[in-house]
Amino acid sequence: MRSALVVALTLPALLGAAPAQKKPRKPAAKASVKPNTTALQAQIAKLITERDELKAKLVVQDAAGGDLADAVKSRDLAREEAAAAKKELQQLKATLQENKAGGEDILKDLQAAKAESAALKEQNAQLTHSLEAATAKLQGAVPEGSLVGYSQDIIPAKAINLNRVTPKVKKVDRGVVVVNVLVSENGDVVQAKLLQGLPADDKYALAANDACVEAAKRLVFDPARAKDGVTRVKVWQGVGFYIE
Repeated sequence: MRSALVVALTLPALLGAAPAQKKPRKPAAKASVKPNTTALQAQIAKLITERDELKAKLVVQDAAGGDLADAVKSRDLAREEAAAAKKELQQLKATLQENKAGGEDILKDLQAAKAESAALKEQNAQLTHSLEAATAKLQGAVPEGSLVGYSQDIIPAKAINLNRVTPKVKKVDRGVVVVNVLVSENGDVVQAKLLQGLPADDKYALAANDACVEAAKRLVFDPARAKDGVTRVKVWQGVGFYIE
C-alpha cells in the first residue's frame, strides 16, 4: 500500500508532465510621494523669513554705508572748520599784536601829551601870576599870595620856632650852613635848598648840610607881607644854622 501510494504520487513526474510554474511577479511600482501641504507651507514660511532677514541685512548695510558716508563728510567738514578756525585765530593773534603795539604807541603819545599839557598849565599859571603881579605893581598893589622879591615895600617873613629846630650833626667843625626857603603866604616852608654848606666835603659835613635842609623844612614863619602890612605874599628867604 505504501508503494502504490508513492507511485501514484510520483506518477505525474514520470509521465513528463511539467509542474506548474509560478509567474514572476512584476516589481511593484513605487507609490508617488505627494508633498504634504503643511510641509510646503513651512518651507515657504522659512524662505520668506530668510528673504526678510536678507532684506533687513541689506537695509542695515545700506544704512551703515550711509552713516559711514555721513560720518566721513562730517569729519571732512569738521577738519575744514578746524582749519578755518585756526586760520582765523592766527589772524586774530596777529591783529592783537598789531593793536598791542599800536596801543603802546598811543599810550606813550597820550602820556607825553599829558606831561606836555601839565607843563603848559604850569607855565600858564606862572605867566598869569606874573601878569597879575606886574599889573598890581603898576597899580601900586600886590595880590594876596603872590611871589615877590625882597624890596623896601616888602616886610620879611620871621621864623617863629627857629630856636626849637636843631639839626642833628656829628663829627664836624664849627661853621654856618645857609638854607634858602620858600615861605608861603601861610607861613609854611614850601621848598628848601642848600645855599651855603660847610667847607669840608667829607661824609659828616655832607650829612650836616642835609640835616640843616631837613630842619629848615620844619620851620614855621610869620609870612612876609606887602607894604600895607596886611597882604601876605610868598618870598624866598635865607635861614642860617650855626654848627658848633
